[in-house]
Amino acid sequence: MASSVRFHLCFLVAYILLYYVIGLLATAHNVPQAQLIPFKGQHLMKVSIGTPPVDIYGLTDTGSSLVWTRCPCDVCYNQIHPKFDPKKSCTYSEISCQSEQCHLLLDEATCSPQNICNFNTGYASGLSKGVLAKEKVTITSTSGQAVSFDIAFGCAHNDTFYFDHHAMGIIGLGLGPSSFVSQIGSKRFSYCLLPYGTDPSITSKISFGNGSEVVGDGVVSTPLIVTKDSNSYYYVTLEGISVGDTYVPFNSSDKVFKGNVFIDSGTPQFGLPPDFYDRLEVEVKKQISIDPIKDDSLLGTRLCYRTEITNENGPILTVHFEGANVELKPTQTFNQPLKEYEYYCFGITSTANSDLAAWDGLGIYGNYVQANLLIGYDLETMMVSFKPIDCTKQ
Repeated sequence: MASSVRFHLCFLVAYILLYYVIGLLATAHNVPQAQLIPFKGQHLMKVSIGTPPVDIYGLTDTGSSLVWTRCPCDVCYNQIHPKFDPKKSCTYSEISCQSEQCHLLLDEATCSPQNICNFNTGYASGLSKGVLAKEKVTITSTSGQAVSFDIAFGCAHNDTFYFDHHAMGIIGLGLGPSSFVSQIGSKRFSYCLLPYGTDPSITSKISFGNGSEVVGDGVVSTPLIVTKDSNSYYYVTLEGISVGDTYVPFNSSDKVFKGNVFIDSGTPQFGLPPDFYDRLEVEVKKQISIDPIKDDSLLGTRLCYRTEITNENGPILTVHFEGANVELKPTQTFNQPLKEYEYYCFGITSTANSDLAAWDGLGIYGNYVQANLLIGYDLETMMVSFKPIDCTKQ
Protein backbone atom coordinates (compact mmCIF):
# COMPACT_ATOMS: atom_id res chain seq x y z
CA MET A 1 0.00 0.00 0.00
CA ALA A 2 2.77 2.40 0.99
CA SER A 3 4.68 1.79 -2.25
CA SER A 4 1.50 2.42 -4.25
CA VAL A 5 0.89 5.75 -2.51
CA ARG A 6 4.51 6.73 -3.09
CA PHE A 7 4.25 5.90 -6.79
CA HIS A 8 1.11 8.00 -7.24
CA LEU A 9 2.64 10.89 -5.27
CA CYS A 10 5.71 10.74 -7.50
CA PHE A 11 3.57 10.72 -10.63
CA LEU A 12 1.59 13.72 -9.39
CA VAL A 13 4.73 15.74 -8.56
CA ALA A 14 6.32 14.84 -11.91
CA TYR A 15 3.15 15.87 -13.75
CA ILE A 16 3.07 19.23 -11.98
CA LEU A 17 6.75 19.85 -12.80
CA LEU A 18 6.15 18.89 -16.44
CA TYR A 19 3.26 21.34 -16.58
CA TYR A 20 5.51 24.13 -15.37
CA VAL A 21 8.27 23.18 -17.81
CA ILE A 22 5.82 23.27 -20.75
CA GLY A 23 4.58 26.67 -19.59
CA LEU A 24 8.15 27.89 -19.29
CA LEU A 25 9.21 26.75 -22.75
CA ALA A 26 6.11 28.29 -24.28
CA THR A 27 7.13 31.74 -23.05
CA ALA A 28 10.27 33.00 -24.76
CA HIS A 29 11.05 35.58 -22.08
CA ASN A 30 11.42 33.02 -19.30
CA VAL A 31 15.08 32.22 -18.71
CA PRO A 32 16.14 29.36 -16.39
CA GLN A 33 18.18 30.75 -13.53
CA ALA A 34 19.38 29.96 -10.03
CA GLN A 35 20.23 31.98 -6.97
CA LEU A 36 23.89 32.63 -6.07
CA ILE A 37 24.75 33.15 -2.40
CA PRO A 38 28.17 34.61 -1.41
CA PHE A 39 29.93 32.98 1.51
CA LYS A 40 33.56 33.25 2.62
CA GLY A 41 35.15 33.61 -0.80
CA GLN A 42 32.83 31.17 -2.56
CA HIS A 43 29.48 31.41 -4.31
CA LEU A 44 26.80 28.82 -3.58
CA MET A 45 24.30 27.90 -6.28
CA LYS A 46 20.88 26.94 -4.98
CA VAL A 47 19.15 24.08 -6.81
CA SER A 48 16.53 21.52 -5.81
CA ILE A 49 17.09 17.82 -6.31
CA GLY A 50 14.85 14.80 -6.16
CA THR A 51 11.10 14.17 -5.96
CA PRO A 52 9.84 15.70 -3.79
CA PRO A 53 12.51 18.39 -4.33
CA VAL A 54 15.08 19.14 -1.63
CA ASP A 55 17.21 22.31 -1.71
CA ILE A 56 20.96 21.90 -1.98
CA TYR A 57 23.71 24.53 -2.06
CA GLY A 58 26.70 23.68 -4.22
CA LEU A 59 29.87 25.62 -4.98
CA THR A 60 29.57 27.33 -8.36
CA ASP A 61 32.63 26.00 -10.17
CA THR A 62 33.62 26.71 -13.78
CA GLY A 63 36.90 24.91 -13.03
CA SER A 64 35.36 21.41 -12.82
CA SER A 65 32.63 19.42 -14.53
CA LEU A 66 31.07 16.93 -12.10
CA VAL A 67 27.88 17.79 -10.22
CA TRP A 68 27.84 16.15 -6.78
CA THR A 69 26.33 16.55 -3.35
CA ARG A 70 26.82 14.86 -0.01
CA CYS A 71 24.54 11.96 0.75
CA PRO A 72 24.50 9.97 4.02
CA CYS A 73 28.22 9.32 4.35
CA ASP A 74 30.81 7.27 6.18
CA VAL A 75 33.51 9.96 6.17
CA CYS A 76 32.72 13.61 5.49
CA TYR A 77 32.70 17.03 7.12
CA ASN A 78 29.68 18.37 8.94
CA GLN A 79 27.29 20.72 7.18
CA ILE A 80 24.44 22.92 8.35
CA HIS A 81 21.85 21.69 5.86
CA PRO A 82 20.60 18.08 5.84
CA LYS A 83 22.39 15.78 3.42
CA PHE A 84 20.45 14.58 0.40
CA ASP A 85 18.87 11.22 1.20
CA PRO A 86 18.25 9.25 -2.01
CA LYS A 87 15.89 6.86 -0.19
CA LYS A 88 13.39 9.71 0.15
CA SER A 89 13.29 10.51 -3.58
CA CYS A 90 11.19 8.50 -6.02
CA THR A 91 13.14 9.74 -9.07
CA TYR A 92 16.58 8.60 -7.85
CA SER A 93 18.22 5.75 -9.74
CA GLU A 94 21.79 4.50 -9.64
CA ILE A 95 23.70 4.22 -12.92
CA SER A 96 25.16 0.87 -13.99
CA CYS A 97 28.76 0.36 -15.03
CA GLN A 98 27.71 -0.52 -18.57
CA SER A 99 25.74 2.68 -19.14
CA GLU A 100 26.97 5.26 -21.62
CA GLN A 101 26.77 7.89 -18.89
CA CYS A 102 29.24 6.00 -16.72
CA HIS A 103 31.80 5.94 -19.53
CA LEU A 104 31.12 9.42 -20.92
CA LEU A 105 30.74 11.36 -17.70
CA LEU A 106 33.66 10.02 -15.74
CA ASP A 107 37.06 9.20 -17.19
CA GLU A 108 38.12 7.36 -14.05
CA ALA A 109 34.87 5.70 -13.03
CA THR A 110 35.09 2.44 -11.12
CA CYS A 111 32.64 -0.42 -10.89
CA SER A 112 31.24 -1.75 -7.61
CA PRO A 113 30.62 -5.47 -6.97
CA GLN A 114 26.92 -4.61 -7.43
CA ASN A 115 27.65 -3.31 -10.98
CA ILE A 116 27.03 0.31 -9.91
CA CYS A 117 29.10 3.14 -11.39
CA ASN A 118 31.20 4.80 -8.69
CA PHE A 119 33.00 8.14 -8.96
CA ASN A 120 36.24 9.25 -7.41
CA THR A 121 37.19 12.84 -8.13
CA GLY A 122 39.99 14.99 -6.73
CA TYR A 123 40.44 18.72 -6.18
CA ALA A 124 43.17 20.87 -4.68
CA SER A 125 41.15 20.88 -1.43
CA GLY A 126 40.35 17.18 -1.18
CA LEU A 127 38.63 14.12 -2.65
CA SER A 128 35.04 13.04 -3.13
CA LYS A 129 33.84 9.46 -3.65
CA GLY A 130 30.45 7.93 -4.11
CA VAL A 131 27.83 6.60 -6.49
CA LEU A 132 26.91 8.05 -9.88
CA ALA A 133 23.13 8.33 -10.12
CA LYS A 134 20.38 9.88 -12.19
CA GLU A 135 18.06 12.43 -10.59
CA LYS A 136 15.73 15.30 -11.31
CA VAL A 137 17.19 18.77 -10.68
CA THR A 138 14.94 21.82 -10.51
CA ILE A 139 15.76 25.52 -10.73
CA THR A 140 13.57 28.60 -11.14
CA SER A 141 13.26 31.07 -14.02
CA THR A 142 12.93 34.79 -14.58
CA SER A 143 9.15 34.41 -14.22
CA GLY A 144 9.40 32.41 -11.01
CA GLN A 145 8.23 29.18 -12.64
CA ALA A 146 10.11 25.94 -12.00
CA VAL A 147 12.05 24.11 -14.71
CA SER A 148 13.48 20.61 -14.26
CA PHE A 149 16.19 18.54 -15.90
CA ASP A 150 17.24 14.90 -15.57
CA ILE A 151 20.98 14.77 -14.93
CA ALA A 152 23.65 12.37 -13.77
CA PHE A 153 25.20 13.46 -10.50
CA GLY A 154 27.49 12.16 -7.81
CA CYS A 155 25.94 11.04 -4.53
CA ALA A 156 28.98 11.33 -2.25
CA HIS A 157 29.36 8.85 0.61
CA ASN A 158 32.98 9.59 1.43
CA ASP A 159 34.77 12.89 0.98
CA THR A 160 37.66 14.85 2.40
CA PHE A 161 36.77 18.01 0.54
CA TYR A 162 36.75 20.84 3.05
CA PHE A 163 34.54 23.83 2.47
CA ASP A 164 32.34 25.96 4.65
CA HIS A 165 29.52 24.19 6.52
CA HIS A 166 26.91 25.89 4.33
CA ALA A 167 28.13 24.12 1.17
CA MET A 168 26.81 20.66 0.32
CA GLY A 169 28.77 19.80 -2.82
CA ILE A 170 29.89 21.25 -6.14
CA ILE A 171 27.96 22.35 -9.22
CA GLY A 172 30.48 21.79 -12.00
CA LEU A 173 29.99 24.26 -14.87
CA GLY A 174 33.01 23.27 -16.98
CA LEU A 175 33.11 22.12 -20.58
CA GLY A 176 33.08 18.40 -19.79
CA PRO A 177 30.07 16.18 -20.60
CA SER A 178 29.28 15.69 -16.90
CA SER A 179 28.86 19.42 -16.18
CA PHE A 180 25.53 21.01 -15.33
CA VAL A 181 25.79 23.20 -18.43
CA SER A 182 26.44 20.26 -20.77
CA GLN A 183 23.77 18.02 -19.30
CA ILE A 184 20.96 20.56 -19.56
CA GLY A 185 21.97 21.25 -23.17
CA SER A 186 22.75 24.91 -22.62
CA LYS A 187 25.07 26.60 -25.13
CA ARG A 188 25.09 29.83 -23.15
CA PHE A 189 25.16 30.85 -19.51
CA SER A 190 26.06 33.94 -17.51
CA TYR A 191 26.50 34.90 -13.89
CA CYS A 192 27.11 37.91 -11.67
CA LEU A 193 29.32 37.30 -8.63
CA LEU A 194 29.05 39.47 -5.54
CA PRO A 195 32.15 41.12 -4.03
CA TYR A 196 34.07 39.32 -1.29
CA GLY A 197 32.57 40.04 2.12
CA THR A 198 29.04 40.76 0.84
CA ASP A 199 26.31 39.94 3.36
CA PRO A 200 25.01 36.41 2.52
CA SER A 201 21.45 37.74 2.72
CA ILE A 202 22.19 39.55 -0.57
CA THR A 203 22.06 37.21 -3.57
CA SER A 204 22.71 37.36 -7.31
CA LYS A 205 21.84 35.12 -10.27
CA ILE A 206 23.20 32.62 -12.74
CA SER A 207 21.18 32.19 -15.97
CA PHE A 208 21.16 29.52 -18.67
CA GLY A 209 20.21 29.27 -22.35
CA ASN A 210 18.68 31.84 -24.68
CA GLY A 211 18.20 35.12 -22.87
CA SER A 212 21.33 34.72 -20.74
CA GLU A 213 23.54 36.53 -23.27
CA VAL A 214 25.66 39.45 -22.06
CA VAL A 215 24.84 42.39 -24.32
CA GLY A 216 24.59 46.19 -24.26
CA ASP A 217 26.89 49.11 -23.58
CA GLY A 218 30.28 48.38 -22.07
CA VAL A 219 30.47 44.71 -23.12
CA VAL A 220 33.89 43.36 -24.15
CA SER A 221 34.56 39.84 -25.41
CA THR A 222 37.55 37.51 -25.74
CA PRO A 223 37.88 34.12 -27.50
CA LEU A 224 37.73 30.85 -25.60
CA ILE A 225 40.79 28.84 -26.58
CA VAL A 226 40.53 25.15 -27.42
CA THR A 227 43.39 23.16 -25.85
CA LYS A 228 44.04 19.56 -24.91
CA ASP A 229 42.32 20.24 -21.57
CA SER A 230 39.50 22.34 -23.00
CA ASN A 231 37.00 19.57 -22.29
CA SER A 232 37.05 20.90 -18.73
CA TYR A 233 38.47 24.43 -18.57
CA TYR A 234 37.59 27.81 -20.05
CA TYR A 235 40.93 29.06 -21.35
CA VAL A 236 41.47 32.62 -22.52
CA THR A 237 44.56 34.61 -23.47
CA LEU A 238 45.92 37.21 -21.04
CA GLU A 239 48.33 39.64 -22.69
CA GLY A 240 49.13 41.81 -19.67
CA ILE A 241 47.78 44.03 -16.89
CA SER A 242 47.98 47.80 -16.62
CA VAL A 243 48.42 49.39 -13.20
CA GLY A 244 47.04 52.85 -13.76
CA ASP A 245 48.77 53.92 -16.99
CA THR A 246 51.71 51.51 -16.63
CA TYR A 247 51.49 48.33 -18.71
CA VAL A 248 52.95 45.11 -17.28
CA PRO A 249 53.20 42.32 -19.91
CA PHE A 250 52.42 38.68 -19.09
CA ASN A 251 55.92 37.73 -20.20
CA SER A 252 59.04 39.88 -20.08
CA SER A 253 59.52 39.09 -23.78
CA ASP A 254 56.03 40.51 -24.42
CA LYS A 255 55.11 37.25 -26.20
CA VAL A 256 52.34 35.02 -24.86
CA PHE A 257 50.92 31.64 -25.79
CA LYS A 258 47.21 31.28 -26.45
CA GLY A 259 45.09 30.04 -23.58
CA ASN A 260 47.54 31.00 -20.81
CA VAL A 261 44.78 31.64 -18.24
CA PHE A 262 41.60 29.79 -17.34
CA ILE A 263 38.52 31.27 -15.69
CA ASP A 264 37.67 29.56 -12.41
CA SER A 265 34.69 30.69 -10.34
CA GLY A 266 35.57 28.08 -7.69
CA THR A 267 39.00 29.56 -6.85
CA PRO A 268 39.04 32.87 -4.96
CA GLN A 269 42.45 34.23 -6.00
CA PHE A 270 43.62 35.54 -9.34
CA GLY A 271 46.78 33.45 -9.58
CA LEU A 272 49.65 34.51 -11.85
CA PRO A 273 52.99 32.86 -12.70
CA PRO A 274 55.70 34.07 -10.28
CA ASP A 275 57.67 36.23 -12.73
CA PHE A 276 54.55 38.07 -13.90
CA TYR A 277 53.20 38.46 -10.38
CA ASP A 278 56.48 39.86 -9.03
CA ARG A 279 56.62 42.53 -11.74
CA LEU A 280 52.96 43.40 -11.18
CA GLU A 281 53.36 43.68 -7.40
CA VAL A 282 56.31 46.07 -7.78
CA GLU A 283 54.16 48.42 -9.85
CA VAL A 284 51.16 48.18 -7.49
CA LYS A 285 53.37 49.10 -4.52
CA LYS A 286 54.74 52.09 -6.46
CA GLN A 287 51.25 53.47 -6.98
CA ILE A 288 50.09 53.11 -3.37
CA SER A 289 51.67 55.71 -1.10
CA ILE A 290 50.90 53.74 2.07
CA ASP A 291 53.55 51.38 3.49
CA PRO A 292 52.59 47.69 3.26
CA ILE A 293 52.59 45.38 6.28
CA LYS A 294 55.87 43.55 6.79
CA ASP A 295 56.87 40.43 8.74
CA ASP A 296 53.41 39.32 9.86
CA SER A 297 53.16 35.54 10.27
CA LEU A 298 49.41 35.61 9.65
CA LEU A 299 49.90 37.07 6.19
CA GLY A 300 53.02 35.31 4.97
CA THR A 301 54.21 36.94 1.75
CA ARG A 302 50.86 38.52 0.82
CA LEU A 303 50.76 42.20 -0.08
CA CYS A 304 48.58 43.76 2.62
CA TYR A 305 47.91 47.16 4.17
CA ARG A 306 46.43 48.36 7.45
CA THR A 307 44.43 50.99 5.59
CA GLU A 308 41.56 50.09 3.29
CA ILE A 309 42.53 50.43 -0.36
CA THR A 310 39.84 52.37 -2.20
CA ASN A 311 39.36 54.25 -5.47
CA GLU A 312 40.88 57.29 -3.75
CA ASN A 313 44.20 55.77 -2.63
CA GLY A 314 44.65 52.75 -4.92
CA PRO A 315 45.23 52.23 -8.65
CA ILE A 316 42.75 50.91 -11.19
CA LEU A 317 43.99 47.72 -12.85
CA THR A 318 43.08 46.91 -16.44
CA VAL A 319 43.25 43.24 -17.39
CA HIS A 320 44.15 42.97 -21.08
CA PHE A 321 42.66 39.82 -22.55
CA GLU A 322 42.90 39.20 -26.28
CA GLY A 323 40.46 41.74 -27.73
CA ALA A 324 39.00 42.72 -24.35
CA ASN A 325 40.11 45.15 -21.66
CA VAL A 326 38.47 44.53 -18.27
CA GLU A 327 38.81 47.33 -15.72
CA LEU A 328 39.13 46.40 -12.05
CA LYS A 329 38.68 48.93 -9.27
CA PRO A 330 40.52 48.57 -5.92
CA THR A 331 37.32 47.23 -4.36
CA GLN A 332 37.69 44.27 -6.74
CA THR A 333 41.43 43.75 -6.29
CA PHE A 334 41.78 44.28 -2.53
CA ASN A 335 39.78 42.58 0.21
CA GLN A 336 39.75 41.98 3.95
CA PRO A 337 40.61 38.27 4.35
CA LEU A 338 40.35 38.21 8.16
CA LYS A 339 37.34 40.15 9.48
CA GLU A 340 38.81 40.33 12.98
CA TYR A 341 41.88 42.17 11.71
CA GLU A 342 42.14 45.49 9.88
CA TYR A 343 44.13 43.97 7.04
CA TYR A 344 43.42 44.74 3.39
CA CYS A 345 45.19 42.39 1.01
CA PHE A 346 45.83 42.20 -2.70
CA GLY A 347 43.44 39.64 -4.24
CA ILE A 348 45.97 38.73 -6.93
CA THR A 349 48.64 36.24 -5.93
CA SER A 350 51.59 34.23 -7.20
CA THR A 351 50.96 30.60 -8.09
CA ALA A 352 54.24 29.69 -6.38
CA ASN A 353 54.03 28.03 -2.96
CA SER A 354 50.26 27.56 -3.09
CA ASP A 355 47.57 25.13 -4.25
CA LEU A 356 47.96 26.81 -7.65
CA ALA A 357 51.64 25.82 -8.04
CA ALA A 358 50.79 22.78 -10.18
CA TRP A 359 49.55 25.09 -12.97
CA ASP A 360 53.07 25.77 -14.21
CA GLY A 361 53.17 28.85 -16.42
CA LEU A 362 49.39 29.32 -16.37
CA GLY A 363 47.22 31.90 -14.67
CA ILE A 364 43.90 31.31 -12.90
CA TYR A 365 41.27 34.04 -13.12
CA GLY A 366 39.56 33.51 -9.78
CA ASN A 367 36.31 34.82 -8.39
CA TYR A 368 37.66 37.84 -6.45
CA VAL A 369 38.26 39.70 -9.71
CA GLN A 370 35.08 38.41 -11.33
CA ALA A 371 32.93 40.34 -8.84
CA ASN A 372 30.61 43.08 -10.15
CA LEU A 373 30.96 41.82 -13.70
CA LEU A 374 28.22 40.11 -15.66
CA ILE A 375 30.21 37.29 -17.29
CA GLY A 376 28.72 35.32 -20.16
CA TYR A 377 29.94 32.15 -21.85
CA ASP A 378 28.83 31.40 -25.42
CA LEU A 379 29.78 27.87 -26.42
CA GLU A 380 28.58 28.29 -30.01
CA THR A 381 30.74 31.30 -30.85
CA MET A 382 33.36 30.23 -28.25
CA MET A 383 33.53 33.66 -26.68
CA VAL A 384 33.38 34.92 -23.10
CA SER A 385 32.02 38.41 -22.44
CA PHE A 386 32.36 40.86 -19.56
CA LYS A 387 30.06 43.73 -18.62
CA PRO A 388 30.61 46.02 -15.57
CA ILE A 389 27.52 45.91 -13.36
CA ASP A 390 26.52 46.22 -9.70
CA CYS A 391 25.75 42.58 -8.93
CA THR A 392 23.99 43.52 -5.67
CA LYS A 393 21.25 45.10 -7.81
CA GLN A 394 20.99 42.40 -10.46
